Amino acid sequence: MTNYLHSSFDLNSEKQVDLIDELPVWSAPFGLKLLEHIKLKKNITALDIGFGAGFPLTELAMRLGNSSRVLGIDPWGAGIKRTKKKLQFYGIKNVKLIQGWAEKIPLKDHSVDLITSNNGINNVADLNTVLSECFRVMKSGGQFIQTVNLDTSFIEFYDIMEAVLKDLKMEPEIGKMKHHIYEKRKPLKEFTEVIKQHNFSVVNILHDQFNYTFADGTTMLNHYFIRLAFLLSWKNIIPEERQTEVFKSIEEIMNQQAAKDGVFKLSVPFVVIDCEKK
Repeated sequence: MTNYLHSSFDLNSEKQVDLIDELPVWSAPFGLKLLEHIKLKKNITALDIGFGAGFPLTELAMRLGNSSRVLGIDPWGAGIKRTKKKLQFYGIKNVKLIQGWAEKIPLKDHSVDLITSNNGINNVADLNTVLSECFRVMKSGGQFIQTVNLDTSFIEFYDIMEAVLKDLKMEPEIGKMKHHIYEKRKPLKEFTEVIKQHNFSVVNILHDQFNYTFADGTTMLNHYFIRLAFLLSWKNIIPEERQTEVFKSIEEIMNQQAAKDGVFKLSVPFVVIDCEKK
């Protein structure tokens, strides 16, 4: 019962440092707000959909404790390997990881008390099938809670991109940009209506926001996470032969905006959608 009294950590260990700095700026604000509103109970089975590299799944498992069982499902093999490393290092024993798709959850009907997803379910290929699966595996009265960033995320960038495309008379590309935003982030009312159609009651919607700030537009476009998660999609909106022209103009306008305001800001409004199975 008091094994924690014998914990030993070495901050000079490369293995420890490799894991201690684990939370990316992107997922942490969503995940911390999600954790605030999860109804933590003993002796439950929880499912985290799209756990990525392990956050907030590992934190949820530790907060629920060993009386509860926490399952995580994600198709990303490298992320599962990373999460297993964390589970072993932290000594977390109450987690089972499933490599698979949320469209086909390999669990029995009515077997889960809690389903969580940190910006995961809004990125699945087939939302209706995933919600049907969530309803199937969840017990009556169970909590289904997720975070979703809204369709006005990064509006400062998209407004500039639209202005540049309009100035360059690239109207089809404006349409492609708006379609890209819609495909990635459905309007909140539309998203919640789909949830309700699958017999979940929306108990509460909590709004929040965080901001990415950069010295200027150049630093924003060169930021590691921007290049990793967003830049390719933005490039795909523009014909390859015009990408340099378009992004050079976008960068110049962002830099002018930063010179005026002191920084270039990207806002990320998001919600926690707290639901219950009817």
